[in-house]
Amino acid sequence: MQFIETRGNDGKKPSSVPFSEAILSPSASFGGLYVPEKLPDLDKDFLNKHLSSHYKTLALDFLQSFDIDIETEVLEEALKRYDAFDDPSNPVPLVQIEEDCFVSELYHGPTRAFKDMALQPFGYILSNLAQKRGENYLIMAATSGDTGPATLETFKDQANIKVACLYPDGGTSDVQKLQMVTEDADNLKVIGVKGNFDDTQHTLKELLASEDFKAELKERNIHLTAANSVNFGRIIFQIIYHIHSYLEMVRSEKIAMGDKIYLVVPSGNFGNALGGYYAKKAGLPIEKILIASNINNILTDWITTGTYDITERELILTESPAMDILKSSNIERVMFDKFGGERTKELMEALNSDGKYQLSADELASLQEDFVATFSNDEEGEDVIAKYAKKDYIMDPHTATCMKAYETLREEKLPAVIYSTAEWTKFSSTVSKSLGHAVNDDIEALKWVNEHANVSVPPMITGLFDKPVKHTVVVDKKSIKGEMLNFL
Repeated sequence: MQFIETRGNDGKKPSSVPFSEAILSPSASFGGLYVPEKLPDLDKDFLNKHLSSHYKTLALDFLQSFDIDIETEVLEEALKRYDAFDDPSNPVPLVQIEEDCFVSELYHGPTRAFKDMALQPFGYILSNLAQKRGENYLIMAATSGDTGPATLETFKDQANIKVACLYPDGGTSDVQKLQMVTEDADNLKVIGVKGNFDDTQHTLKELLASEDFKAELKERNIHLTAANSVNFGRIIFQIIYHIHSYLEMVRSEKIAMGDKIYLVVPSGNFGNALGGYYAKKAGLPIEKILIASNINNILTDWITTGTYDITERELILTESPAMDILKSSNIERVMFDKFGGERTKELMEALNSDGKYQLSADELASLQEDFVATFSNDEEGEDVIAKYAKKDYIMDPHTATCMKAYETLREEKLPAVIYSTAEWTKFSSTVSKSLGHAVNDDIEALKWVNEHANVSVPPMITGLFDKPVKHTVVVDKKSIKGEMLNFL
């Protein structure tokens, strides 16, 4: 399987690369991204074959169906990372909360967020490649709260790897920040940035594409790569859990094989939704993907009107910070799939130069064949958390945004799978407030929800508050490059 570029080729880079090169050097021509030349078939034969499969068995077969240039034994070792999840026999539980609504809980890994599903195995594969090649890599990650902790966790103490993690100062929950700034491995650097997630992500993408920065790293015998979902090494693992959710529905006899379902995805950078889109295109019986956003509802505008316009927008900090994003990287991969490289380059260049673009009527109609979208504000999210707490189900504020999409966007009465991207413990103050006990202190909120809602707090969360802070640097975005070079 070869991987091609979303904005066409500049004549300097190869026109296609194998999977290993796409994940080691994820910046494509003209600042674009890598995508697979084709997708494997998720036909009934494939699905029936895995109706009784363990998650790791399903994942291995799916990865091998991509014919990627990673040895089977490396993939098997990478997938063993799921053995450290809460339930090794089922790392992604599916929980029914309404007659036709099911929650896929993606947060049962070490950092209590869905990013572990991709970054745990991806981290092993990338580290293995670096060591086999005898090369040293700087892995950059920009985070709105979940990618950072998951990246640091998977790469800590790995040979031939250093990680520089950028987070928006004041733009994450207390627990998310503690998960980063208390990491003490020597190969990790955590940098707070004065600004928002878009500032950190924009800086990351600029540095990934900067020949000057790469030259400075080359002098230190270091290569550059990224752990954000701009890296297809993340996306390939984010397709698998959509397949698993569907099979879980069949196994539990909620649907018959071949029946269609809706997917409901809380989305900021669109990687999770992109995984669902690729699964749908490969043949998984999905009616549509319902996109839930918070008040930073740029994706709702894009999917509803075809307009992507950030010229009049300011990022608003919300109670669902992982979706506090205005520049969504992975919609580029959807546009490439639907409109081709030339048009994608034109649209992305318009966004970079003018801060906006407009899809044609035909392009919008094509987009709406697969997606529909809405958004919720913080108060609506709090009401949802309170409603389901009374039903003995505690959800985080990102998952809560999905309920409005589930209730209002389904055109047919088909079952829906909601993707829960984080455990409530990462946003305990919001959950506590939703249940009628407003506090600013996460420790108090965790204790209160634990006692009053009768839900447990895992030790990897409670232990954070006793760990010493190791990373205290906060800089403006112009100083990020210098901080990284000082670290190296």
